[in-house]
Amino acid sequence: MTDRLIKCAAWSVFAAIVAVTMSPIGLRPDDIFSVDLDRALAFMVVVMLFVLSYPRHFLVCALLLVAGACFIELLQFLSPTRHPRMEDALVKAAGAATGALAGWIINRLRHRPTLA
Repeated sequence: MTDRLIKCAAWSVFAAIVAVTMSPIGLRPDDIFSVDLDRALAFMVVVMLFVLSYPRHFLVCALLLVAGACFIELLQFLSPTRHPRMEDALVKAAGAATGALAGWIINRLRHRPTLA
């Protein structure tokens, strides 16, 4: 049950990030932190959730979502109110890499054999 919940959360957060990234700038939610920190944290959380959801595919999750961060930034060329920037893609990719590492560490701790 927990694994299913984590998978649902991962896909839901990913869909929310895509929706917010592609929405017109006036419809975006207010930033809680600085814009760069919000971007990095969003990608850190989503990648961590995917790595927790698919622990045997850690590297695939990490690589696809780092590439996805760059692709989502490129999708902004399709929106007249958005302006993609390489710096934004790098911040998102750094957050994604951090999330992948955090998820990997958590998986190692969760699946560690215990002495009985």
